[in-house]
Amino acid sequence: MEESTKEMSFLGHLDELRQRLFKISIAVVAVAAVAFFFKNFIFDVIIFGPKDPNFITYRFFCNISKYFGGEGLCIEEIPFVVQSRTMSGQFNAHMWTSIISGFIIAFPYVLYQLWKFISPALYEQEKKYAASFVIISSFLFFVGILFGYYVITPLSVNFLGAYRVSDQVLSNIDIDSYMSLLRTSVLVSGVIFELPIIVYFLTKLGVVNPTFLRTYRKHSLVLVLILAAIITPPDVVSQIIVAIPILLLYEISILISVIVYKNKLKNENTHE
Repeated sequence: MEESTKEMSFLGHLDELRQRLFKISIAVVAVAAVAFFFKNFIFDVIIFGPKDPNFITYRFFCNISKYFGGEGLCIEEIPFVVQSRTMSGQFNAHMWTSIISGFIIAFPYVLYQLWKFISPALYEQEKKYAASFVIISSFLFFVGILFGYYVITPLSVNFLGAYRVSDQVLSNIDIDSYMSLLRTSVLVSGVIFELPIIVYFLTKLGVVNPTFLRTYRKHSLVLVLILAAIITPPDVVSQIIVAIPILLLYEISILISVIVYKNKLKNENTHE
């Protein structure tokens, strides 16, 4: 009888997860359908913005350079052409861009549905934090998206687009390659900025604790530098620019882990 109850409970959880995922899919597809009709704005202004020498990031670095009496960071052109070499290349880029846009815009709703799924396993006082969880997680995700778009992407596009092994080689970049760089830079940054939230849940599950995070701080520094080297051009300045906010997020995560760990111990003592 107990096994039957547990089995039904497990199947019930699976059905609940299926319903949540279905609602998430509907939301993403609905937003993606809207984004599909804003093709000109999304591609001309957003997607190919980092390819424009007048992009806000390039102008910012140029102004800094001029402030210190030079123009070494000013960009006059980004010497490559984006092309499509397959019949379905542009259509596929349009479709995937719409879907990714739908996911990014609908992210708060995605988080809300995930929270509703995991909330039965939380304490009663923790269930009250649904709004805070969605707002803070969405804020961190969008900040990460903006960081990836306005910092990592232009640094990568400028460095890789202008890099030359020989004047005999023309840079005609396939649209899939360009979109892959942009997509990776933006989404990876969005996920990385969720580090405090990830640490929050890992601490609650007992996977990590403040002592563990402090002990492996130096190891984390190495991993951060490796990660920065992977998602940025191979120059020291770009890697430092990316590494600094990640290190700050790690320190914030330690503070969050301390708070969660203390509350967890307090709740366990109370229920004993």
